[in-house]
Amino acid sequence: MDEVEFRFTANKGTALLPLNKAASGGELSRLMLAIKALLSNYKNLPTIIFDEIDTGVSGAIAEKMAIIMQQMSTSLQVITITHLPQIASAGNDHLVVKKAVKDEQTISNIYRLNIEERVEEIAQMLSGGKISDAARENARVLLQ
Repeated sequence: MDEVEFRFTANKGTALLPLNKAASGGELSRLMLAIKALLSNYKNLPTIIFDEIDTGVSGAIAEKMAIIMQQMSTSLQVITITHLPQIASAGNDHLVVKKAVKDEQTISNIYRLNIEERVEEIAQMLSGGKISDAARENARVLLQ
């Protein structure tokens, strides 16, 4: 059986090492997005799902990743599961999953958000706690 070993370095002047030894979580996320973006150009995919592809990345990198996913969405459906406002605000639609316990059973419900609900959800992602007017304004800017 043939085996493929990806070798990687994130820093100029350092040796190429096996990917699992050289890449951080954020680097793995960015590399995975790059590979999937390239493959989607050559494979006719109707839908691609990214489950927290943005793990370990900063806000600035998340914004760049969002742009790549937006570009991909011109030729296929992109579904992204994220906790980052930079990614969530870039989508055409925004769904939120809410969990509740009913009759000792956990139930997950999915809701499609309208624009004002999106502002509130993005503001919540930005603030983490009490939503401020500044967080709402920042959310509106991200959604433009």
